[in-house]
Amino acid sequence: MTNFKTHLNSYNWEEVLDSIFSKTKREVQHALNSPKPTLEDFKALISPAAKPYLEQMAAKSKAITKKRFGNTMQMFAPMYLSNECQNICTYCGFSLTNKIPRRTLTDAEILKEAQFLKDKGFQHILLVTGEANKTVGVDYFINAIRLLKPHFANISIEVQPLDQNEYELLIKEGLYAVLVYQETYHEATYKTHHPKGKKSNFDYRLETPDRLGKAGIHKIGIGALFGLEDWRVDSFFTALHLKYLQKAYWKTKYSISFPRLRPFSGGLEPKVAMEDADLLQLICAYRMLDEDVELSISTREEENFRNHIVHLGITSMSAESKTNPGGYVVEPQSLEQFEISDERSTETIARMLQESNLEPIWKDWDQNW
Repeated sequence: MTNFKTHLNSYNWEEVLDSIFSKTKREVQHALNSPKPTLEDFKALISPAAKPYLEQMAAKSKAITKKRFGNTMQMFAPMYLSNECQNICTYCGFSLTNKIPRRTLTDAEILKEAQFLKDKGFQHILLVTGEANKTVGVDYFINAIRLLKPHFANISIEVQPLDQNEYELLIKEGLYAVLVYQETYHEATYKTHHPKGKKSNFDYRLETPDRLGKAGIHKIGIGALFGLEDWRVDSFFTALHLKYLQKAYWKTKYSISFPRLRPFSGGLEPKVAMEDADLLQLICAYRMLDEDVELSISTREEENFRNHIVHLGITSMSAESKTNPGGYVVEPQSLEQFEISDERSTETIARMLQESNLEPIWKDWDQNW
């Protein structure tokens, strides 16, 4: 059985870039009118030629989202367990080269953070760590899941890529989903931004969703970090990856996230800027490409944008996020992985959704069912 790397190697980055930028208004109109857009249609929808059609795209995306998901918004919160990391990543506050105090939460501290989130109403939590196998490896994750499983309906992780057998162990403990972002599908650029550590292995990271699919995970989250390379090309390859995974592992659910580079200790300016209108265009294009995929927006984005995007394709969002270990209760002042833009309380965001005629969903699935 082939993996996604074989599929990816059949494409040329520059040819895809040229293809996207050469799309015409006629091709955009064809994509807008297509009942089932193809990947070529997706290129047209994310192309510069689609800019004049943004209002039409938003209207269609809104209609599809309402038909498929109703007036609901799935709520989740990240829980950062550790900022220890053995990788050098040019865009991350946790990078090995950043001289910051390192911290990994104890059992008691994990439970304190959990109680805060549970009191806020969250039932879906995302456990996040740096990539330090010896400190926060599989045994640490198993222990954390066992601690938290009695308190939450749904536990996901965003940690270092693991082997298939390790994912199988975590799934048996109750793991629901794994988020693993390729950061960029441009291999040379990827290596520039990941010069040291296990994460520098482009192929191993790229093949992680394959290992997850074979392990039988319930949901896989993928995406690119916008700013490292041209966002349109990375988005096309994310869509290509999604379609490959859906065919290969059809029992698994999928989500896509849209992280843009945010300020952090050390700083990195985006290579290619992505404006709010660009992100809106991309979200609408994904929704038209796939009616069922979960599209998630984080508190990286500022509140005005999040207020307006909630009807236009997004089906999952975080609230009141902290990106430092212990950031909710244990040690609020420790260094963040990146700066949060939307700092409103959970209650304020829930009220905003309700005023927008959307129902915040805190629990839609339970491992115990």
